[in-house]
Amino acid sequence: MTWVESVRARARSTLSTAGRRGDPPPFTPPQRLAPRETPVVLVDKAPSVDDGIPRGVRVAGAWAWRIILFVGAAYLLLRVMGLLRVVLIPVVVAILLAALLEPVAAAMRRRGVNKSLAAALVLIGGLIVVFGGLSLIVQTFISQFDDLSDQVGQGIDEIQRWLAQSPLHISQAQVSDAIEQLQRQFTDNRESLATGALSTATTVGEVVTGFFLALFTLFFYLRDGEQIWTFLCRLLPRGARVPVARAGHYSWHTLVSYVRATVLVAFVDAVGIGIGLAILRIPLALPLAALVFLGAFVPVVGATVTGAAAVLVALVTQGPISALIVLAIVIGVQQLEGHVLQPLIMGRAVALHPLSVILAIATGIVVGGIVGGLVAVPILAVANTAVRYLVDHPTGEPTPDREPPGTEPTDDDEPKPPDTTDPPVPPTVESSVDPPPAPKPA
Repeated sequence: MTWVESVRARARSTLSTAGRRGDPPPFTPPQRLAPRETPVVLVDKAPSVDDGIPRGVRVAGAWAWRIILFVGAAYLLLRVMGLLRVVLIPVVVAILLAALLEPVAAAMRRRGVNKSLAAALVLIGGLIVVFGGLSLIVQTFISQFDDLSDQVGQGIDEIQRWLAQSPLHISQAQVSDAIEQLQRQFTDNRESLATGALSTATTVGEVVTGFFLALFTLFFYLRDGEQIWTFLCRLLPRGARVPVARAGHYSWHTLVSYVRATVLVAFVDAVGIGIGLAILRIPLALPLAALVFLGAFVPVVGATVTGAAAVLVALVTQGPISALIVLAIVIGVQQLEGHVLQPLIMGRAVALHPLSVILAIATGIVVGGIVGGLVAVPILAVANTAVRYLVDHPTGEPTPDREPPGTEPTDDDEPKPPDTTDPPVPPTVESSVDPPPAPKPA
């Protein structure tokens, strides 16, 4: 068989096999039909000023102007808040009160009470409790004022004698000169004091206005709080509505837990210090306990500062020994709060590092005074929950345990509970390769 005949036979065999299989014959594209390789063209970038600047400097400059814009926006926001403080402060106070009273109104609504009636009953009940407590404190102060003035005079004389006999050797003449100098300064600054009285009258007017605005706002928070938040979320872009709404839901529960825990801690502080003052028969024990209760709403420093007022009253009424005993009581209550109440009660509501709490209070006092220090930590707690949720769940899905994020301990030294969950089972992947045949039994 010649070479031509063998090639012809192989071609016929290939065509007949392909015909039996129903497949087309193999095709090899000719060289002229093969795609040509596209050449890569390199274009030199035009030189610019940035070429001579190191990359680190360029990155720092990009961050710098963004930070400047952020600081400028924050400054303008603070200025606007300062101009609207007469409105913003009552609104913020109403939010805190709503976090405290809303669970009661919700319980009444679940029992079939009309939402308007439930909000009105809760609001009226809160006013009765507040004004009843204030009237009791004022009556106690008025009834003990005469005895207090006599004890203050005797206490000042005793302090003067103690200073004269102390290692400081402060004479009676020096104390009298200091008192006369204070009286002289009071007489010389009479005009400025009058101006301050006018500003105080203006402040009283703002307080009265803010009081009624807070009551009006609190009523509608208790009545339509959920509808108000839904309306605000509908103003956002569609993709951000569900994540922001759920973040607000978790933040609200964090605020409710925080306010409850703060009220409980403040009550324990006030009762502990008040019992100590009553046992020592310190005048104004009930008003001082109420002052401690109000001061405890500023964490870490509030009860300490108001406790110092109790120490001062004990000093001028009963002398240094009673003042030292009251100081020991205040320190003991603070230790109970810091080592027992805060971890046990407050730690379940929100986990914030003590340094962040101190910095938040300092910033709030600098920006907004006493009210700023009061609302700084709640704002930090709410922001902590919202940011943690949005970072971990950007699409708006609920947390696995249905609890607000941000309640985990902040100390790395605390032992973590052992992981009792089963390890994840890897998904079954079907192989495209046929498994090997099973061995035949012998």
